[in-house]
Amino acid sequence: MEGNAETGNSSRARRKALDKAKILQRERERKIFRLVGQVLKKPETERSKEEVAALVLHRETVDEVCKRQIRRSVLKRKQEEVFDDADELKLKVKQLAEAVREAHHLVVYTGAGISTAASIPDYRGPNGVWTQLQKGKAISSSDLSKAAPTLTHMCIRMLHKEKLVKHVVSQNCDGLHLRSGLPRHALSELHGNMYIEVCTTCSPVREYVRLFDVTERTSLHRHTTGRRCSHCGDELRDTIVHFGERGTLEQPYLFIYSSLKQPKLYIVNLQWTPKDDLAVLKIHGKCDDVMNILMEELNIQTPKYDRAEDPIFTLATPPLPEEVQSHSRAVLTAPEEQEGVPAASTEQTDEASPVQGGWFGRGYSKGRRRRRKN
Repeated sequence: MEGNAETGNSSRARRKALDKAKILQRERERKIFRLVGQVLKKPETERSKEEVAALVLHRETVDEVCKRQIRRSVLKRKQEEVFDDADELKLKVKQLAEAVREAHHLVVYTGAGISTAASIPDYRGPNGVWTQLQKGKAISSSDLSKAAPTLTHMCIRMLHKEKLVKHVVSQNCDGLHLRSGLPRHALSELHGNMYIEVCTTCSPVREYVRLFDVTERTSLHRHTTGRRCSHCGDELRDTIVHFGERGTLEQPYLFIYSSLKQPKLYIVNLQWTPKDDLAVLKIHGKCDDVMNILMEELNIQTPKYDRAEDPIFTLATPPLPEEVQSHSRAVLTAPEEQEGVPAASTEQTDEASPVQGGWFGRGYSKGRRRRRKN
């Protein structure tokens, strides 16, 4: 027994000594990195003999520090916003207008940039969510209930109405495409819709459009909203793809399809995108500015957003009476309520019933249902 105790003590002592050695080694490496970084910041003519000798001695560290500086420089350059001047912007949009006229199948892919004019932050812009988080700054959620479709949303809706746009694919979950009046069959929302919760037990999927953000209680891999289906009583779920669940493109693209040629890509973005080299044309401009010029070139009138015609107010289903206090998010206010007319009853009505097989329909429920049964 004594021998085993001594062996155990000896093993612990060796592990402690090894751990201590590793800590000391990491600290030495950090000191060398700091020293090399400080020396490299100086002009060569201002470096002392000792500093030059240190760079020669720690050649591998110098190479690694230089690589990191290059990566930081490239990343900073990619985050910078670039603006085309007025003449160049107009010339580029003329080219885009010509492509739109000739396109046989135009698909518009939209990202967060089209909603910044509605005071919804983007992700990688100077004040974007991702940019601020990278700087260690806290992000406060904006009051999305005050957001309304932008000029770009209304232009896209009109281009579809004029049969110039076949379909819209969006990674935004703010619901503004729907609220602009764009038909639901013409829209695919890759990341879901913050105003929609669904019952995946009902078949087909039963969809509830709400007048408030349904994601208050949801998060990564936790999609239940706290409310229940008025038909089967099962838990409702959000439709959102949360950060970490699936990645996708983050830039707005316009895909020009022709029956005789390969698809052509047109990008409207102020920053670098991974697809720039594949684009026929890259336009550096704000979405509203670009779309305003485009509509002028196409000689199409753009309607202004009219809250009285916002379809969300006719599509919305109020929560069950016992669920009225199930959220604390701001509620979208209907036009008549803004004018002082009493709000509609919160009780379920036949006119405001949930939609079966609606936006998400077939294909959405199976995967979710399997995960719940496992």
